Amino acid sequence: MSSREDILAKIRAAIRETYPMPELESIGAAACADPAARFIEACAATGAAVIEAAPGESLDDIVRRAYPDAKTIASNLPELTTATSNPDTVASAQELNGTDVGVVRGRLGVAENGCVWIPQTMRERAVCFISENLVIVLSRADIVSNMHEAYRRVAMTGYGYGCFISGPSKTADIAQALVMGAQAARSVTVALV
Repeated sequence: MSSREDILAKIRAAIRETYPMPELESIGAAACADPAARFIEACAATGAAVIEAAPGESLDDIVRRAYPDAKTIASNLPELTTATSNPDTVASAQELNGTDVGVVRGRLGVAENGCVWIPQTMRERAVCFISENLVIVLSRADIVSNMHEAYRRVAMTGYGYGCFISGPSKTADIAQALVMGAQAARSVTVALV
């Protein structure tokens, strides 16, 4: 018997009482009455802004409204005509350095914590993290109540790489001073369409 197996055998022998595993089917069953309203509140708590698209407002208009001084905009979304670079056509991720605004499509919003699932639908996913500001385009119909629902939906879609993004990057590790944009975007705006 190996030392690992010996240690595990001793632990098993020391267990005096066992308990049944909890029933997990009911977890996540509680849906909120208005997921979109709760999502907007949760985004505000994380520091993300939410812009609700006005009727007839284009994505270009939304990005300009949120970031009027942006000079470099990176996106592969066909409906964004003002993009100055495309993360699908750059030679390397380093070419995206200095991007004022990155615009990506979110596939799933979570009402309980304001995070958005962003699958890798672009060649250079660095646009999500290297941009000074990030705009996530999300359909109001794609907001679920909680992470349990979100993980079920993500598992059903079979996406490869993806990540949940919730608000701008921030840390207070050094001298307990809050630093925005330490590891990724300084600001995040969710454009609800």
